[in-house]
Amino acid sequence: MAKGFYISKALAVITVILTASAIGGIVTMIIVYQAQIAELNPTPRPTFSPTTVFPTGPQPTMRLPGDLVPESYRLYLKPFLYTRIIDVVNVTSPNQTMVFTGNSTVNVHCVRKTKTIFLHSKELNVSHVEVKNRNTDELITVNSRTHYEDGSDFFEIQLDGVLEEGGNYSVFVNFTGEMMDDLAGLYVSRYKEGVQANGDNTERFLATSQMQPTDARKVFPCFDEPALKAVFDVTIIHRLDTIALGNWPPDKSESSIIDDNWMQTRFHPTKKMSTYLLAFAVSELRSVTSPHERVMIKTYARPEAIEAGQAEYAASITGRILKFYEDRFGIDFPQKKLDQIAVPDFSAGAMENWGLVTYREAALLFDEKVSSSLNKEWITIIIAHELAHQWFGNLVTMRWWNELWLNEAFATYISVFGADHVEPDWNLKDMFAMNNLHSAFETDALASSHPLSCLENDVQTPGEITEMFDDITYSKGATVLRMLADLVTENVFQAGLKAYLQAFQYGNTEQEDLWDHLQKAVNEGHETVKVAEVMNTWTKQIGYPVITINTTNGAVYQRHFLFNQTSQSGLLWHIPIRVMSEISEPTLVMLKPTDVTEMKTELISKAGEWILANINCTGYYRVNYNPENWERLLTQLEMNPSVIPVNNRGQLVDDAFNLARAELVDVTLALNVTRFLRNETAYIPWESAIRNLDYFILIFDRSEVYGPMERYLREQVAGLYNFFKDYTDNSTVPDDHSQQQNQINCIMVACFTGVPECQAMATRMFDNWMKNETTNSIHPNLRSTIFCQAVAAGGEREWEFAWKKFQSSTIASERDQLRQALSCTKKIWLLNRYLGYTLNPEKIQKMDAVSTINQIAKNVAGQALAWNFVREHWTYISEEYGGGLLPLGILIEGVTRRFSTDFELKQLKRFQMDHEEVLGSATRAVEQAIERTQANIQWIRQNKDSVLAWFQREADLIE
Repeated sequence: MAKGFYISKALAVITVILTASAIGGIVTMIIVYQAQIAELNPTPRPTFSPTTVFPTGPQPTMRLPGDLVPESYRLYLKPFLYTRIIDVVNVTSPNQTMVFTGNSTVNVHCVRKTKTIFLHSKELNVSHVEVKNRNTDELITVNSRTHYEDGSDFFEIQLDGVLEEGGNYSVFVNFTGEMMDDLAGLYVSRYKEGVQANGDNTERFLATSQMQPTDARKVFPCFDEPALKAVFDVTIIHRLDTIALGNWPPDKSESSIIDDNWMQTRFHPTKKMSTYLLAFAVSELRSVTSPHERVMIKTYARPEAIEAGQAEYAASITGRILKFYEDRFGIDFPQKKLDQIAVPDFSAGAMENWGLVTYREAALLFDEKVSSSLNKEWITIIIAHELAHQWFGNLVTMRWWNELWLNEAFATYISVFGADHVEPDWNLKDMFAMNNLHSAFETDALASSHPLSCLENDVQTPGEITEMFDDITYSKGATVLRMLADLVTENVFQAGLKAYLQAFQYGNTEQEDLWDHLQKAVNEGHETVKVAEVMNTWTKQIGYPVITINTTNGAVYQRHFLFNQTSQSGLLWHIPIRVMSEISEPTLVMLKPTDVTEMKTELISKAGEWILANINCTGYYRVNYNPENWERLLTQLEMNPSVIPVNNRGQLVDDAFNLARAELVDVTLALNVTRFLRNETAYIPWESAIRNLDYFILIFDRSEVYGPMERYLREQVAGLYNFFKDYTDNSTVPDDHSQQQNQINCIMVACFTGVPECQAMATRMFDNWMKNETTNSIHPNLRSTIFCQAVAAGGEREWEFAWKKFQSSTIASERDQLRQALSCTKKIWLLNRYLGYTLNPEKIQKMDAVSTINQIAKNVAGQALAWNFVREHWTYISEEYGGGLLPLGILIEGVTRRFSTDFELKQLKRFQMDHEEVLGSATRAVEQAIERTQANIQWIRQNKDSVLAWFQREADLIE
């Protein structure tokens, strides 16, 4: 928008503030006058009817005033959508319509007298408003109503009469809205059914919803804040031959056919819940059921997917996970039904709507012939995550979005236990650190990070709320919970959680409520940990520490870990350190929040043995050692790595590389850590190495460093490739789940670095598929990597084949494999055309546009193209893809990951300046990208020569 608009808005805000200040001054003078005149004992003035000054206009903040508390909603919705358009000869086909109409009556209790009602409403046309006193059944005249398009989404109703404190009222609103394809609020999703025959139209439509975080207001005017919980009594009027789903089960006695075209479904009233958890869908989807002793569980998907058995795996584990949580938390799931629905167009991975969980198809549907073991693992973890939310988030909800981690961190942490319960052979608990600790570390090493519990005033606008859905909230939050559980013991932790859930069910909480109940459990367990004192250092401040241990004398100290160590920080933490040595079992050492070096005898190497801290990566911190101890650990890794726990082998790699990025150790130490990999076959160490070497590849693949680095990596991965070679050549996989993932890793690295056998294998297998399109003999686990390599090695012919297969596939996991492979081509013109496709939802669905652009940006041939594309189309991208939970911050992070030059930094700063007013949920991501780029520039200047020399020396030794 034009800057003039924002100047006018600023002036308007200033005017409101000055007006409010003037009113405040008048009120103050009246109070002072009354106090002074009372001392004179004057003759009483004549009595007049009292007059109260009621403020008008929008709130000075983005929050509702709190005068009214909603108790229940009676909501009617009528989406006019046709789920299919049938062409009949000599009959005019109906035009599709995206309109919906509705009305709602919200019953409220007044806690502070007012003449103004504020609700939220967005993109709705409100045609009629009535306000009634429920105590007297009298209507209260509405003087005016105003909708504010200033980011607050306030809908103001000015009344002629006063709503009295303690009174009970109702607000009736009649409205009309439009279902868009923006994946937010009540929106439309599309899919194809079957093969077109005889001119039949195979396109199908469904209406579904995504309210989180602030889009319930797009569906009906409401009090759209998480603490304003209420009961929802919903009726949906929908076309015959469709089914309507809601949070609670249908009330069959209140549901009926209206006429030849319409029927109504009324749902049983919900329990008290937040507006963002409200959900419904109208569709022709079909379902399969899951076994559970008390709850009717159904999994819905496209009819074609149900017939193909793609929902069977999800159905087989959902009831078991739900029962596991009921037993673990000691509270039954509070209703008799649970629906899961695979939505063809969906912005996030899934959404935990109470009783009606929505998923993108790839997160719920599994096809044995096409989907990989990674797809199955993702489905398991996502289902476990969303079901954990039924307690953490739905039953007990954070009071405001600044403490979103109370929802998301718990669901992330608990999901590992739920998934492990149904798939114990996968050892998912061992992968927790890899999947959460490392990703949180990356973001939290920036000064522009944010605390888990932000100040409430810092999280107000929809954009600021959306920014909270990041690695800090999910992964850091889950990791510090795991650290706390390890500190107080899992049994004590579970007892505290049970008490917390029991005390606050159907209510809202802040983190202090959690600490209080965990502290009670700690006290009952005769432990001495002061929970709030310890945990506030992890939740109320940004970042994390690095501890430095001198094993010669046991000295240990902490400091704030930052990639840019020039940033000043005095932050300190309570740090639980689990430590072991070559000759001793793990023990616990506590480090106090002090900048003074402490002496710990447990950290002394008494006989030249190595010391290892943060056993099994239970702590959220990095560890540095004196050079002698580093040397002992590296020797152990090369001689017999199995002595060191597998998680710590991965963590030693990750710590060394990131300590080098922060200039706390020499970069050659980090590179030396990779030497042991030539004989390593475990997944976690290799995954850690690949993630960290990926940073080197991103910043050096456009420089002379890349040649010798590629030769070194090719030699390191050769042993692992040969370890899996028999499996790979025969398109089979090992039985062990983690080894299956490592096989994928080794093929990716081997082909990427030019191992001839790998490249020949990938090209041959893909070519065989091209020659016989109906038979793809590539194992599902290997397809994504082989597709990518074949497209990269090929040209237009391979790309067009993959594009054709992508367009014709109806299996979400296969489409994801092919969509990613299309970004691997080295042909600039193909990448440029592919970028253009992301602007066309008929080619690339909106939900996949951001990840597609990021995949292109990861390709060295596409990085500059993607960045230029985002800059050129930012206005369109932010408008079309900036609503709901579409990840604009992730887009900025993806297209700037390689930035490491002064020129790129200038471009990035210019982008920030040009779009400052419309960055929205990408604001923090741009700040972080600038900080990351500055750190990269400084690091390269200081380390490039050393890195080049190291790789040249190692490459020469190989030759």
